[in-house]
Amino acid sequence: MDDISIFPHKESVPTDEELKIALGTTYDIWIQLHDFVLERYPKGIPDWNYPGKKWGWNYRIKDKKRAIIYFLPRENYFKVALVFGQKAYDMVMESEISAEIKNDLQQATKYAEGRGIRIEVKNTGIIPEIMQLVEIKLLN
Repeated sequence: MDDISIFPHKESVPTDEELKIALGTTYDIWIQLHDFVLERYPKGIPDWNYPGKKWGWNYRIKDKKRAIIYFLPRENYFKVALVFGQKAYDMVMESEISAEIKNDLQQATKYAEGRGIRIEVKNTGIIPEIMQLVEIKLLN
């Protein structure tokens, strides 16, 4: 199965109602994380982004230079994606973040902007770690 947005059509930016239907019970978790990021970084600019047919629509919160977090909508769940530069990467490795996330980050290809990870969000269990990762990202 391809890992593509449930909103593949460039012509139509997803609406809040479409998102709510598509995410089902995880919609409230999306909103919780969205609001958390904007509370921590009020200057954040939220917007829908269409990087191409291969990926479909995603939602991101960014500042002027970089994306802080990406929300990747899937059917009845979503993923978040974060990219960490070297300083932030080192902080994650020294944190209390789970070994699984640290391992995923270690295994990620290193690009000029850093290493990126995607985390599936199907319930609230992972939320504290995502919040901690956002906090680390915002420090760097």
